Amino acid sequence: MQFIDEVVIEVKAGRGGSGCVAFRREKFKPWGGPCGGNGGKGGDIVIVGDEGLSTLIELHYSSKWRARNGEHGKGKDMFGRSAPPTIIRVPVGTIIKDEQTGEILADIVKHGQEFIAAKGGRGGRGNLSFKSNKCPAPDFAEKGEEGEERRLRLELKLIADVGIVGFPNAGKSTLLGKVSAAKPRVADYPFTTLVPNLGVVRLDETRSFVIADMPGIIDGAAEGAGLGHRFLRHIERTKIICLLLAIGAPENRNLMKTYKILVSELEKYSPALAEKPRIVAINKIDIEGSSKIISKAKRDFEKTGIEIYPISALTGKNVKMLMEKFWEKLVEVKK
Repeated sequence: MQFIDEVVIEVKAGRGGSGCVAFRREKFKPWGGPCGGNGGKGGDIVIVGDEGLSTLIELHYSSKWRARNGEHGKGKDMFGRSAPPTIIRVPVGTIIKDEQTGEILADIVKHGQEFIAAKGGRGGRGNLSFKSNKCPAPDFAEKGEEGEERRLRLELKLIADVGIVGFPNAGKSTLLGKVSAAKPRVADYPFTTLVPNLGVVRLDETRSFVIADMPGIIDGAAEGAGLGHRFLRHIERTKIICLLLAIGAPENRNLMKTYKILVSELEKYSPALAEKPRIVAINKIDIEGSSKIISKAKRDFEKTGIEIYPISALTGKNVKMLMEKFWEKLVEVKK
């Protein structure tokens, strides 16, 4: 399924039904009087969070949503039926903004959470509602009100406990596939991960957390290089960030330099991201000659007080230990 994480939609709630002008004309009731009923309320446009969805692709192809109008009032005191709401289902983690002002209207973070994006118009009153001692036979009624109309921007920010961030081909997808049932695309060329992937890590029957694999970041991503900052927003909701460095590629020989580039890109995009708890893992220790690189990296990172966790996502070496560290850090954050 194509991953769409940003769409613009137009919503228009239903118009209220108009009130009715009617008079009783029944046998033995010479003074029947007015009997026009009220119109029904127009349908609302309601956006609902659905944890079964992971993309905004449906709204990408259906950008205009209209709710039904309320029924008009009828004679014999009969009121028009109100229109049912039109439901728009979105993934949990969707932010709803006003397209014109940029104002955040709602943040859908729970399954079943509802937001009325556009309210239906009120139904007009029939002439029965205007009957009084001064006006016993009103011959007028109200028209139904128009429903609200809005242009909305929907942005999806995936909700995960741990976000894996690194350069292309760092082994992020391999690690995700090793620790969860997720099946991300894995290949030996850059940018094989074009969209974020989610997986559930189960340490035992009582301990589990959600981990996300983000597309590769390169120097200048915050300014739009590579896949740009389009997917950086998906790690804004994560509780901790795993910076995954890799041995092997020429640009990754100096792991401390790679680390600083990744942190710099996070800071440029959002200072709040750089302040999130971080865990540094070094992947591909199964490569020949990796021991010397790891030894140098340990010396470099120890000078800054940063602990590193060497792993092999391919063979699974030390991966369990890293997952346990994720859990420990998550427990600390939640306290």
